[in-house]
Amino acid sequence: MSEPSLFAPAEPLAARLRPRTIDEVVGQAHLLAAGRALGDAIRRGDVGSVILWGPPGSGKTTLARVIARHTDREFVTFSAVTEGVQRVREILREAEECRRLGRETIFFCDEIHRFNRGQQDAFLPAVESGLITLIGATTENPSFELNAALLSRSRVYVLEPLPAEDLAALLRRALADRERGLGAMELRVTDDAIDFLATAADGDARRALTALEASSQQVGLGGEVTQAVAADVFARRLPAYDKSGEGHYNLISALHKAVRGSDPQGALYWLARMIEGGEPALYLARRMVRMAVEDIGLADPQALTITLAAKDAFDFLGAPEGELALAEAVVYLATAPKSNRVYAAWGAAQQAARRTPAAPVPLHLRNAVTGLMKEIGYGEGYRYAHDAPSAYLSQEYLPKGLEGERFYEPGPMGLEKRIAERMAWWARQGSGAAGQGGAEAGMRGRGEAGQDRDESKGS
Repeated sequence: MSEPSLFAPAEPLAARLRPRTIDEVVGQAHLLAAGRALGDAIRRGDVGSVILWGPPGSGKTTLARVIARHTDREFVTFSAVTEGVQRVREILREAEECRRLGRETIFFCDEIHRFNRGQQDAFLPAVESGLITLIGATTENPSFELNAALLSRSRVYVLEPLPAEDLAALLRRALADRERGLGAMELRVTDDAIDFLATAADGDARRALTALEASSQQVGLGGEVTQAVAADVFARRLPAYDKSGEGHYNLISALHKAVRGSDPQGALYWLARMIEGGEPALYLARRMVRMAVEDIGLADPQALTITLAAKDAFDFLGAPEGELALAEAVVYLATAPKSNRVYAAWGAAQQAARRTPAAPVPLHLRNAVTGLMKEIGYGEGYRYAHDAPSAYLSQEYLPKGLEGERFYEPGPMGLEKRIAERMAWWARQGSGAAGQGGAEAGMRGRGEAGQDRDESKGS
């Protein structure tokens, strides 16, 4: 069988360029720079069990191999995707044999989150006894996916997506390296092609190098890789997004906080990220309804109407046209006056209801539908509000023990500013302090309840 040609190597470019020492690692300076715990431990050759948590292509496997090389231990790889507990037991037996020969073992478990908590228990005793040094790699939040006992015996290090400038440096290294890279191909690669590949890879070194290798194969020996060639190789990329994993919760959290923080730019960006990632529009519409009632409330009641209308518009138009309705709604929410007073009031009212689950309804609020009820006082003393010119008569509406409790206090923004004025007038009426001017203010407050959004957005 003939040897593989120079330009069709047996190993992919990303595998050939895998760093062999800590100094060759690109990025992750927050972990590996001098003075950082993991970097210093690797240089000393004294690394205990660790969990490496980061997105694809951030260097988890690379770091595991670098640790093994610097610590001079037996390095055994294991994939939780393709192998099972039986293979774990075989590795542990091999580790015992290595220990008898005076050599320690690093057990690298890739995709460790694919093992359920029961399966993870298979190597927990070996970690506890020091038979193996466990290096687990995961793209999922370890606090959700790994059992507490395993986490307590390991240090968790968070790897970050590689920034575009680091990926660009890695691509240039690949082009210059004649031994392991593409240097022998004498390629001409434009700066904009490098920048495109570094950006389009979404922080994934493996993805960037794979795209560069595919581009080199497309243009051939001595060819020129332009941005157009690189774009053709990449085709349409989807944003990195896991609809069912932690990424989903992180992005919806960012969207909600951007709306709450009155930042339409951030709100639009995170909405676009989720839609591009394939998030169902109905989920996004539901969350925006939640934002309308939680963070805007009565400061601008129209926000709820807008979000419900956006949901209906998407149902009517479908994608992609209906996405514009969601974008319009999220901008409206972000720029609306904010108040969580109803949200807080509802929570307080629920707590009060739980504290007093059997508080009887005051007699004057009960409806006397039979003669007996009337005889024993049902409805006695009730004052009909519409009998007053201002449609307000002061009386107690809470049960005994909660008299005077205030759950809802309007804020100073938007329509709630008017509501606060109205409630203050009602309070004065109840104390007998309101004169004709107060009555006029109360009536004026009632008339302003339906004013448009532009007026209600006043400070």
